[in-house]
Amino acid sequence: MLRAAALGLVLLAMCLPPQAFAVGEPLHLTTGWEYRWGDSPFDEKGVPLWTQSLHQDDQWQSIGFPSNPPGRARQQNAWFRTTLPAGEWRDPVLYIFSVDLITEVYLDGQRIYHYGTFTPEGTGRFEGWPWHMISLPPDYAGKEIYFRIWSNYSDIGLWGEVKIMDRPDFYLYVLEQSLDRLVVSGFSLLIAVLALIFALVQENRRLFGSVGLFSLASGLMILAESQTAQLIMHAPLVWDFITAGSYYMLPVAMGLLFEHWFGDRFRRTIRSLWQFHLAYVLGALGLSAVGAINLSSTFPVFDALFVVTLSILTLIVVARFRNVEPLQRRAAIAFGIFGLLLIIDMAVAHGFLPWQRVPVTWGALAFSVLVVTIAFRQYYDTQKALRHLNLSLESKVFERTAALEKLADRERLRAKALAFENLKASILNDVVSELQDASSYTTAIAVLCHRLPELSHPIPGAFFQLEEDGKFHRLAEWGIDLERNDHLVFLPHVLDEAPKASPPPSVSRGMTASDQWHFPLSIQHAGRGSSIEGLLILLVSEVPVVDIQAFTASQLYHNIKGAIEKITVTLSGIRLMEEFQQLSYEDSLTGLKNRRLFDELMTHHSGVAQRMNSDLSVLIADIDHFKTFNDTWGHEAGDEALRQVAFALQDSFRDTDAVCRFGGEEFVIIMPGADLEHACQRAEDARQRISHIKILHGGRNLGGVTISFGVASWPRTQGTPKDLLALADKALYLAKQHGRNRVEVAEPSAPPVDTP
Repeated sequence: MLRAAALGLVLLAMCLPPQAFAVGEPLHLTTGWEYRWGDSPFDEKGVPLWTQSLHQDDQWQSIGFPSNPPGRARQQNAWFRTTLPAGEWRDPVLYIFSVDLITEVYLDGQRIYHYGTFTPEGTGRFEGWPWHMISLPPDYAGKEIYFRIWSNYSDIGLWGEVKIMDRPDFYLYVLEQSLDRLVVSGFSLLIAVLALIFALVQENRRLFGSVGLFSLASGLMILAESQTAQLIMHAPLVWDFITAGSYYMLPVAMGLLFEHWFGDRFRRTIRSLWQFHLAYVLGALGLSAVGAINLSSTFPVFDALFVVTLSILTLIVVARFRNVEPLQRRAAIAFGIFGLLLIIDMAVAHGFLPWQRVPVTWGALAFSVLVVTIAFRQYYDTQKALRHLNLSLESKVFERTAALEKLADRERLRAKALAFENLKASILNDVVSELQDASSYTTAIAVLCHRLPELSHPIPGAFFQLEEDGKFHRLAEWGIDLERNDHLVFLPHVLDEAPKASPPPSVSRGMTASDQWHFPLSIQHAGRGSSIEGLLILLVSEVPVVDIQAFTASQLYHNIKGAIEKITVTLSGIRLMEEFQQLSYEDSLTGLKNRRLFDELMTHHSGVAQRMNSDLSVLIADIDHFKTFNDTWGHEAGDEALRQVAFALQDSFRDTDAVCRFGGEEFVIIMPGADLEHACQRAEDARQRISHIKILHGGRNLGGVTISFGVASWPRTQGTPKDLLALADKALYLAKQHGRNRVEVAEPSAPPVDTP
């Protein structure tokens, strides 16, 4: 009845104009959620006590979305609640994309929905991953709705979308979200049927069979995962078995395809991969079917194995990419896109990325279309080649013989060229190695000047460096005498990237630009991009016109150009390393960020808070009596205390908070988006945690230390966010005055003042 009514509503909605349902827009429930771990006790009437107003307590905690609360450990039971908003809906329903794993829903102390069966112990078993449509009573607005959840899966709670909408709009929404999947699924299944038929009647059975298997698996997977599948047959666990079986068969089909395309060198590896996955399909589905394991537990294991398989196949594709046909290259690119979409979809499924709809269906379709195109193209090319070969075999043999003779001549010349190129490559490798061993950029330039004559042999030339005065200064020359002869022509376009630079000192009166080669050295900098800092000029006209190991002038030019590019990259790395060492943002003792980064972050977050009128809190912490601790136990013990306090602070605040060492025993924390209450709570937690630390050093227990905090929040205080540091410092001074080992808050009306 439910399926018939749903399908009837869908058909009716498709016939009516959109205005017929324009009562209330769908509303996402994204705020006001709270959670608590464990399971509620029940009264004698079977009503959970946690849903009753007389049994409310402070154990409920806020959460952005009702999924995977912090501190799960080994918890398998959780409750979520929120207040339902008012809205203009005629037949309101609550739509949930999915729940991990079973749930009961309570409103006004009554159970209004359940999926799965809870045991008296509050556990259950996996029943599938359907969407949920929960009917709401007319007077639901302003009431709290409670979700009782059990899960032994890696995720616990609601997943995907949670929204209120009208029932007809819901069915339209399900149909709209599934339309592309139904189209892609039908097309994939059609491809599968055609490929399997071809596999039965053609000689190339393995290729067409692999294509058919992949299209069949992807088509069934897409159909089973579509939301309309639940309307077609309300059997979520059956659909999940179909999803799992087809999903788990994807690497088997991929392995068969890749064994056909790339199996010349990696056949054994690829075969082992798809055979292993085939065994996993049989084992996972078989054990799940007999109840030995839950089907849900097989997905995380498979996803981890699939990521490894995709990585190995990707490496194989990269290794063989240049040796396959253009169509197979396109299929390899499509495989890369499809694999990336699968990995993103896995990351969303396991909570590593925020929930979103990943277009895996289109990636599967693109890959299917390309591989079936390759299969038919290979079949067509094979038939065409056979016909052509039968007509012109003798002509081809003659042409091939002549081509082989020409190829042999070219190979002899190529062998000479390769010998010369290998020699240059060996010299270049030595030069790069010496540059990498240089202790500084200046030393590396000196090494380069020493090795350039050998690298550019037999062509004479000179090397110039652009100094701070904006002029090129000669550092080296070989094969020519610049003091006696003006041999070098300066080409102005060489320095287009550095318009302030002056040309080299020597300019020829009779030579042209074609007699010389110019190679600028463009060095990369951390803060200002790249700039030309050197110029190599080679005098080609001074080289006798001879065949240099079968190298043409163009080949020689590109060989030297490639060498200079590699040298430029190496020199840029040395220069960047020197600059990055000067711009380090990390405190070497504690591993926290230093004062330099704090200043930049404070400027940034202050501007954002004032511009967006958002909360911003700043905390200053100071270890109490640290000088006495240092004087008593020594500086090494003091360093150990600083490290342990720093670790406790880092672990006590959010990942989005910036914990910095301000200097000495003083620390500062920036908490963007945090109000005063949240900042004070974090500070108090950190204070208590640090007070329980025992400093161990040199095999001795040196006791503990305490810490004082000053807290200031904007817009709670007057002034601007930039004043928070001074206000927090004032609050810290009050904490010191009031006995230390405490958290003090800057007064809302207190202006920033200097403190001792």
